Amino acid sequence: MSRKSTKGKKKTTAKKVQKPAEVNAKIKEIKETKAVEVKVQETPVQAEKAEKTEISENRDKRDRAFVERFERHFDELKWLYIELYENDSMFAELCDNLYRFYEERRDGLKALDREREKDPSWYKSNELLGMMLYIDNFAGNMKGVEEKLDYIEKCSVNYVHLMPFLDTVEGRSDGGYAVADFRKVQEKLGTMEDLESLTESCHKKQINVCMDFVMNHTSEDHEWAKRARQGDGEYMSRYFFFNNDTIPNMYERTVPQVFPATAPGNFTWLPDAGHFVMTSFYPYQWDLNYKNPRVFNEMMYNFLFLANKGIDIVRIDAVPYIWKELGTQCRNLKQVHTIVRMMRIISEIVCPGVLLLGEVVMEPEKVVPYFGTVEKPECHMLYNVTTMATTWHSVATRDVGLLRKQLDIVNSLPKEYVFLNYLRCHDDIGWGLDYGTLGMEGKDERSHKKYLNDYFQGYAGDSVSRGELYNSDPVSGDARFCGTTASMCGVEKAGFEQNEDAMERAIQFDVMLHAYMFMQSGIPVLYSGDEIAQVNDYSYKEDWKKAEDSRYIHRGKLSWENAAKIDDPDTVEGKMFQRLSQLEKIRKEEKAFVSYADAWTMDTWDESTLAIGRYYDGDKIIGVFNFSEYDRMAWINEDDGLYEDLITGQKMQAVGVKVPAHGFYYLKKVE
Repeated sequence: MSRKSTKGKKKTTAKKVQKPAEVNAKIKEIKETKAVEVKVQETPVQAEKAEKTEISENRDKRDRAFVERFERHFDELKWLYIELYENDSMFAELCDNLYRFYEERRDGLKALDREREKDPSWYKSNELLGMMLYIDNFAGNMKGVEEKLDYIEKCSVNYVHLMPFLDTVEGRSDGGYAVADFRKVQEKLGTMEDLESLTESCHKKQINVCMDFVMNHTSEDHEWAKRARQGDGEYMSRYFFFNNDTIPNMYERTVPQVFPATAPGNFTWLPDAGHFVMTSFYPYQWDLNYKNPRVFNEMMYNFLFLANKGIDIVRIDAVPYIWKELGTQCRNLKQVHTIVRMMRIISEIVCPGVLLLGEVVMEPEKVVPYFGTVEKPECHMLYNVTTMATTWHSVATRDVGLLRKQLDIVNSLPKEYVFLNYLRCHDDIGWGLDYGTLGMEGKDERSHKKYLNDYFQGYAGDSVSRGELYNSDPVSGDARFCGTTASMCGVEKAGFEQNEDAMERAIQFDVMLHAYMFMQSGIPVLYSGDEIAQVNDYSYKEDWKKAEDSRYIHRGKLSWENAAKIDDPDTVEGKMFQRLSQLEKIRKEEKAFVSYADAWTMDTWDESTLAIGRYYDGDKIIGVFNFSEYDRMAWINEDDGLYEDLITGQKMQAVGVKVPAHGFYYLKKVE
């Protein structure tokens, strides 16, 4: 193994860790500040003095806000940091820099912080609706996105997730997740100044901005990696370097492979450096060594730098992988939670208006630790990945049994937990289902995965879906699926066949799935293009840099020609957009859709229909959804009076409800 630098790694003794000098001085200055009463005079000189005093006092109030937050969190932050790193000087450096980043934060962002501190549950309302988009595919660059904010606003979207935009090297970027510079925007997308302008314009429209923060690794083109490759011990210690395969082989015994077919193993040999380096994802993505406090500090500085550009929501990529330990799976280790908790504390000290969104791809009950506790929270929000995959399983099988079980688990979790719900995103669909339950129904894991992939490619089960496989492994039989929501619902097939009846059914199917997604607890997120039923884009095959990655089939450019049809009810785009707009309006107007409402599933006595109830502050709504292409009867037996369908205005009893093929109801209890 390479000799790693120990520079700056002084261990603590019994000596008490003191607050950093700069922060201590600011605390003392504020505590000694006495209120100065200024009597307003008529003369211009006195008026000018009064104005200067007011500016000074306002600055002191802002500084006091930082000091109060810092003192509130100092003891815990110190304890966690020293327990993990045993390095008081690095901790002091971190704290000094927290104040520096606070000072650099724009007044408008500080005002937003104060506003959100007064209402820390602001993101749990039924007001938020998200959309994820690629900047170049959506509008060319950041300035283009800024020019299209009226369209985003028309989509009822007030939370926009800008897919990876930091500097990367084309051809080995993994869709932007191999970052070469955390403080530079890809040149084709714009500059940091463009980012600030975009976020400022978004805030004027009350649109929140989310970005990806890739903590687990850097690109091999990052400055740290370049220096490490040249043999600089200080920078080699920021990664996992080994001069022979002894320790890498020990890791391989216990660490699963992320991409066994396209990027097997967890290490890459560097002939020019004469070392192995840990690469859990792709050979050009080098895992960072968070046992080195320098790595943690520097990545926190990058985080705060980006937060100060106006980012509201930071999506932490690949959270479970952050800490590596020999003899383990290097997943979900306790030190990961220490790091995320420290990140949350740092955020609450410097930029408390910023939310942390964790990408944790596991079942809801297993991701719960990443929320932390009420007293010691970690992530504000997490993705509801398993429910998404189970939704598409229900589509292919016309059986909602497993989905209902999944929703019951989510609904049983504390109301403080907020999930992001979605039908499709930038990534593939992995079939990480509950095979224990499916096994009891006689479904074998391998054969069932094959059926799902065959179904969504259009080969089995009377499917109308179209799409392609990703990372197919002929040995294990495993594969993931790629395609847009519209193509998976039959819009592509109906359009190709020019079948108007089939198109109406496909649009109905697509709308029903969105209506069901809106009914789940949490925040719904659209994938750009879904609002106009955009289908698969096969042109990626003509680009050598993308041809090997079938995920680009659903990463096509937004067709602004089609988007211009959203007001025309006779077009596919208009039908989809207007029906989604109706759902979005209902969700924002009905208080039962708040994320902390009571939610539960109901018996329908029909395997293809799902019923979800929501209740909050006297309002009760029942959603009924048919996952079959045939009319079904849902025997939900809510014999408690009259209900009104919020879609059509029709009044009915919620007892035996006939649901049309791929139809749905939003039934609200009538007083």
